[in-house]
Amino acid sequence: MRLVLSTRNAHKVRELNILLAPHEVLPLPERVVLPPETGDTFAENALGKARAAAEATGMPSIADDSGIEAAALGGVPGVRSARYAGENATDEENLSKLLREVPADGDRRVAYVCALAYVDGGEERVFEGRCEGTLAAEPRGSGGFGYDPAFVPVDRDDGRTMAELSVEEKDAISHRGRAARAFLAWLDRETQAA
Repeated sequence: MRLVLSTRNAHKVRELNILLAPHEVLPLPERVVLPPETGDTFAENALGKARAAAEATGMPSIADDSGIEAAALGGVPGVRSARYAGENATDEENLSKLLREVPADGDRRVAYVCALAYVDGGEERVFEGRCEGTLAAEPRGSGGFGYDPAFVPVDRDDGRTMAELSVEEKDAISHRGRAARAFLAWLDRETQAA
């Protein structure tokens, strides 16, 4: 199946191309305007982007909205993860702000959350994935993006951050990987039923 991915984030394009194989993930055409992420939930934001792509292209479309939730901050930054340090903040600025605001001697629990939306005509589905972890004291590793250099997943017992894992290791436990596998399982069931 060919799916339009409603994002301008090159990291997500690369990641979802791998996660959704053998399906073909197509980049969002430049002419498509993405709606602002004004939803209160990851699912609302993902659906808005997938609907915009499906409407503009007439093709089945997917979009994800994801972020990090810090227990010590009541779930913040949440849906504002990409803009946590300001509207045009870099990944490094967002991570630096989170490391400053989560108390060093406090609750360091964090969770990555992903909502992956699928829209094809009247069919709309949202698949969610979560990855629990702890916030490292300082960034480590050069892989991944966003908050990965300070996210230590509980699914591993070696203390490495997401940015220190191989692509395969990260995909096996990540929030986006889990949402993608749930979507693929549903897609397989739908294809077999047709």
